[in-house]
Amino acid sequence: MNKELNSIGLDKKPSDTTVVVAMSGGVDSSTVAGMMKKDGYNVIGITLKLYDNGKEVAKSKQCCSGQDIMDAKRVASKLDIDHKILYYQNKFKQGVIDNFIGSYLNGETPIPCVQCNQTVKFKDLFEVSKDLKADAMITGHYVKSVTLNGQTNMYKAIDENRDQSYFLFNTSREQLDYLRFPLGSMLKDETRKIAKKLDLNVADKPDSQDICFVPNGDYVSVIQKFRPDSLKKGNIKDTNGKVIGVHDGIINFTIGQRKGIKVSDKEALYVIKIDPEKNEIIVGPREKLGKKTIYLKDLNLLAEKKEFINNIFVKVRSTGKLLDAKINFTNQDCAEVNLNLPEDGISPGQACVFYNKDNLGYRVLGGGWITR
Repeated sequence: MNKELNSIGLDKKPSDTTVVVAMSGGVDSSTVAGMMKKDGYNVIGITLKLYDNGKEVAKSKQCCSGQDIMDAKRVASKLDIDHKILYYQNKFKQGVIDNFIGSYLNGETPIPCVQCNQTVKFKDLFEVSKDLKADAMITGHYVKSVTLNGQTNMYKAIDENRDQSYFLFNTSREQLDYLRFPLGSMLKDETRKIAKKLDLNVADKPDSQDICFVPNGDYVSVIQKFRPDSLKKGNIKDTNGKVIGVHDGIINFTIGQRKGIKVSDKEALYVIKIDPEKNEIIVGPREKLGKKTIYLKDLNLLAEKKEFINNIFVKVRSTGKLLDAKINFTNQDCAEVNLNLPEDGISPGQACVFYNKDNLGYRVLGGGWITR
């Protein structure tokens, strides 16, 4: 006879189940904590202090700010749950900020939120949760997780505008089996309604938009702060190799960028390539941006390679659409992605995430980092 599982798929009563909720201080994670408490689970809220830049961090459009930590404490007090603050500034700098800076200096466009999830949030918080004997770790991410036959798979969220599966492609199988994402089957408006019913003070709090250590989106100033030598003038060339201008530093540019090139031409020019070794920017017309072949490194697979025999879908930027593609594995950790149609603005440093559609939705099969 099958025993009835609790709401997070475990064979235990909620009152006998301890969960760690990663509380950022925003409405999503606060609502998840409230939902778990309301359902009778033993809830431990954990908030990470990752970065401190004085008054700039207190702005509401940034995650993990000083204000967010205070909000998380207030929510935990309101819900009457244990709450811990972990001070991970050094780990965050080493695992996320240093990588972010190095990536831009290498002519790439990094995604610090993926690095943060991959290192500090899931790796370190995962270990802390295990040390606390928690049965599961809960987050407010908008992804759907489905457990069948003892294995948990990750799917795109019901709310297309909030789906965060792209940022979680590097989640390991072990982590995925331990994590739970209660908001994956909900719309954002529903989350706010639940927060209001729970009388949480963050119910109407705006969503974070900026990278936590990049106030107002000014990433160049952040790089300069840590690497004062990062702005070096260099040549701007056309696709034929002719020098047509001078730039003030490659960190000012990303693939597909049009503004800021400061070179006049009869047609609009876009950044086609960034060469960090020569400190050069290659620019050209928009039609030169399209690519059909992408090369990946450091693959993380959440499915057997036999599932890649046929075409699948890929996503090459967080806000991009799903693209039809064929994956060819070149070795254990690398792959060649052949798109059916050319895609503009594909940039090294971004992720290429794999999806396949089944009767439950779009399942995340893993992904890798774009090298070229």
